Amino acid sequence: MDREELAGFLRGRRERITPADVGLPAGTRRRTPGLRREEVAQLAFISTEYYTRLEQARGPRPSREVLSGLARALRLSDAERDHLHHLAGAPPGLPVGPCREVRPSILDLLRRLPQAAAIVLSATHEVIAWNDLAAALLGDFSALSRTERNLVRRAFLAPTSGEWRLYDPSDVEAFARAAARHLRATAARYPEDPEVATLVADLLAGSAEFARLWAAHDVRVEPTLRKTIHHPLLGPITVNCDVLDITDRDQQVVVYTAEPGSPAEEALRLLSVIGTQRMDVPG
Repeated sequence: MDREELAGFLRGRRERITPADVGLPAGTRRRTPGLRREEVAQLAFISTEYYTRLEQARGPRPSREVLSGLARALRLSDAERDHLHHLAGAPPGLPVGPCREVRPSILDLLRRLPQAAAIVLSATHEVIAWNDLAAALLGDFSALSRTERNLVRRAFLAPTSGEWRLYDPSDVEAFARAAARHLRATAARYPEDPEVATLVADLLAGSAEFARLWAAHDVRVEPTLRKTIHHPLLGPITVNCDVLDITDRDQQVVVYTAEPGSPAEEALRLLSVIGTQRMDVPG
């Protein structure tokens, strides 16, 4: 543990963050740039005394939990997070399970795509971020639990649910095959993650089709370039489907766009206005 370097690194990261960056009031009597020590300690869920000792190069070796809290509080990048671990004498290890934390720049990207519906998937196909148009097109993910936001569970264990009736049957089947193959590779990357193990066990117990695909040991994933979504108010909407890999987080951004000048483009434009309000059509 390099206490002097760790202290300087913490001070430097603290001083570059404004209170507004983390949702705190600026106040009128700040004598130092950036956050106060007590504010960092509060955001990291540690005592002010402990954090002060770290900045004064006289603190004990922080645990991985403390380092995680500091990285979150100081809004460290991936490279900075790894550097923090090395300074503390606790080199970052391989992740036990799939990352569910979406990089702020990716969240900003979603917001900057007003004419495209976009979601972020974890390595287990859980929807972990989305923009407003995706919620209007695919359903309000904020109203669902984590389990319900897992697209593999929905494909194999709830294939007749309202959400899946939005898709053409051929699209559902193609997604199910691709998802099973993707999950096979995910399970190999995270053999000790209990959530991945539970997901696979539930799918094997609840779906004969998943069990058949799982037994094939196939990890080839063929991209689906177009999907047709049957919106309850606007009818069928055929969109392009592009998948962008976020390799360092083991995540994917799925972007749905319409051909310029097509009926689908007009439908997406209308959905951006309608939003996620109830789509009940009077009988």
